Amino acid sequence: MALRGTNQEFGRPYNRRIVLESIRRFGPIARGDIAQHVGLTVQTVSTIVRELEEQGYILSVREEPKGRGHPPATLRINPEGGYAVGIHLTPLGIDAALINLSGDVIESVHREAPSPTPDLAFEAIGAMVADLTGRRAGGRVIGVGMALPGPFGVETMSFVGPTTMAGWKGVPLRERLAAATGLPAFFETDMAAAAMGERLYGLGLQRSDYYYLYFSVGLGGAMVHDGGVLRGAWGNAGEIGHIPVVPEGELCPCGNRGCLERYLSLEARGRWNGNDAGWVAEVAPIFRNAVAVIENLFDPETIVLGGLASPQLLERLAALAEPLHNSVSARKDRAAPRILVAQGGQHAVLRGAAALAVSGVLSPRFGQIFTAKRQREGDLLNGGDIAA
Repeated sequence: MALRGTNQEFGRPYNRRIVLESIRRFGPIARGDIAQHVGLTVQTVSTIVRELEEQGYILSVREEPKGRGHPPATLRINPEGGYAVGIHLTPLGIDAALINLSGDVIESVHREAPSPTPDLAFEAIGAMVADLTGRRAGGRVIGVGMALPGPFGVETMSFVGPTTMAGWKGVPLRERLAAATGLPAFFETDMAAAAMGERLYGLGLQRSDYYYLYFSVGLGGAMVHDGGVLRGAWGNAGEIGHIPVVPEGELCPCGNRGCLERYLSLEARGRWNGNDAGWVAEVAPIFRNAVAVIENLFDPETIVLGGLASPQLLERLAALAEPLHNSVSARKDRAAPRILVAQGGQHAVLRGAAALAVSGVLSPRFGQIFTAKRQREGDLLNGGDIAA
């Protein structure tokens, strides 16, 4: 999404979020370059920058002069200027991490909680968040983001079966998360959160168009285009695990037969009697077909293979998928392999969930949707801690 300031409608709070988002994305960056990015005057940008410096969100750095004159000061995000908590809820348990504004994992905790009920899960999440934020007493905690398996809002597929949070149908996720933590709360599918985390802190720093194949208890994916995750009309784009690939194959909890994640997922691996090598050899042809489908549908620069599976398992799967089928991605001028294993690791989904909270509170889109409410209740960026 283009970052453009405004002199109308939303006013100063919106412009401040635009400037901060520009620094977060492009820093270190000079005031004049920010003004060009966002379409505001240098004077307006300078006023906003001064406020953000005073509030501790950004740092100003001036290099030593190498000749006549002084180089302009450049601005970057202050890593310790705020924190967000990322939560990952799966049928296997709960992970949480306290993450600074630069995306560094400061502290992390894990709770064994197989297929927890909502009451048990939110009780645990409240305790985990209190523990994490307590380790940075006095730190400004911006919000909490939670990632969990999708899809959302689909009667016959949401919260159904062993690869989702079965029994969570109808739970008001945002409200329960906010009540449990006392923080501004946001939620997202785990595959989209992981793709976001990889974009910000992994391979995505070098690539703007790729498909992130999320290999977890189930199987999902997300197409990252021009730095953003494609969401679909109802936010459920990427449920590749429910593409039928084996005619009259295994019955899937979604009601179809032969769905991809019945063969290619950690849940499927758990039902296999044998070692990893045997399982990978068995599913490699199915994975090879899935790669061709993804490439022909999305034409990505590369497919990034990540998720909760170990890097060793993912590397083995990528290797045994060779030779890949012919597709629109079989180009002689390729600058990257057709499949890469993610570099963000298993923290990618937590970083993405935390980034969701930061963006939710600080980003332009949040400003567009919630400015009127914030003007009534007070601007979260206008100084002061907001942690519970």
